[in-house]
Amino acid sequence: MRKVLSIGLVWLLGSLALAQAQSTQYQEGVHYVQLPAVAPTQEPDRVEVAELFWYGCGHCFTFEPLISEWKQSLPEQAYFRPVPAFFGGAWDTHGQLFYTLESMNKLDDTHTAIFQAIHNQGERLADVNAMVKLLKQYGVDEDEFRKTWASPGVKLKIAQAKRLARTYRATGVPTLIVNGKYRIEGGMAGSFEDMLKIADYLVEQESP
Repeated sequence: MRKVLSIGLVWLLGSLALAQAQSTQYQEGVHYVQLPAVAPTQEPDRVEVAELFWYGCGHCFTFEPLISEWKQSLPEQAYFRPVPAFFGGAWDTHGQLFYTLESMNKLDDTHTAIFQAIHNQGERLADVNAMVKLLKQYGVDEDEFRKTWASPGVKLKIAQAKRLARTYRATGVPTLIVNGKYRIEGGMAGSFEDMLKIADYLVEQESP
């Protein structure tokens, strides 16, 4: 009887230790940062995972296929949102490209192609003419693109993205923001794969 009780106690202590280890697997200030102010999200009733990125960033290019696969496994109560970073120069140009295509509902057809054009084909996509030349291959109408590029709707999205980046307090890309509350950076996480694992952990914590 005493042996059975001992075995049961060992099992209980082991289970408690495992639960504690799992709960402290990722720690604030070590693996991720809690933002001082909560950033707005697109769907307040669901958990948002935003990626701050730049088309010209080699790390973002490497991260993209991992993100594309990972986001398919997000639970129903969570969703993924790409947010271009506006840090001046080509960053702003490529961010405007992103929001122009998003406004035209052409992003799904062109997002990966833009990354590949820049990093595999050496395209700079530094102006509208270069963009139009590339995007024609993917059925993007030139006149509509130019009109949308300069539209008030795109300018509004750019202003919103700039405010988001300030709230995120991010200084580099790629950076993940979970539910407008937590920032995950590669330097803290250690690897792209670990960034996604930490995001999974925080999504679970934020889920109702």
